Amino acid sequence: MKPFSGSLERLISALNKLPGIGPKSAQRLAFYILKSDAGEAKELASAIIDAREKLRYCSSCGNITEEDSCKLCRDLSRDRTTVCVVEQVQDIFVIENTGEYRGLYHVLMGALSPLDGVGPDDLRIKELLERVKAGGIKEIIVATDPNAEGEATAMYLSKLLKPLKVKVTRLAHGIPMGGELEYADEVTLARALQGRTEI
Repeated sequence: MKPFSGSLERLISALNKLPGIGPKSAQRLAFYILKSDAGEAKELASAIIDAREKLRYCSSCGNITEEDSCKLCRDLSRDRTTVCVVEQVQDIFVIENTGEYRGLYHVLMGALSPLDGVGPDDLRIKELLERVKAGGIKEIIVATDPNAEGEATAMYLSKLLKPLKVKVTRLAHGIPMGGELEYADEVTLARALQGRTEI
């Protein structure tokens, strides 16, 4: 016999479907929602529904927006000759938080992963090539994750983009700030040696 009523079970089950939320976290969130006042719960539900109905993907870069073109693509002060290619929309927020990048973006919506059935046609690669062929882009920064899928995607993009006479660069990999050499794995240390810069 289940200890919770149908409505509570349904709420826990729905929360459990969210990424990174296990059964215990789902229960904690459900009980938090039940303890909050009705106005707070309605505000949360309304925000979810509002976001789901109003948000869509930017027709140019794939970022999330309420309009056809996102805020970053409409910003004329950004460097329109440089495009940073990322796997997911949330990667844009991470890069923007550095305050170091002022170019445009292109979201692939994933990375190549043959084992998971994700091939080139499942990603927004064709759209990227169309943007480059349209002209004006001088550099593509490939900012895919430093894992097997991200590396395979970076290599694949490089082979497609080089013939289009555009500079293709990759984010540097290596020892993170505050890291210690003794804890670095061999691959990370090898990348750090390959990507060393003059000081």
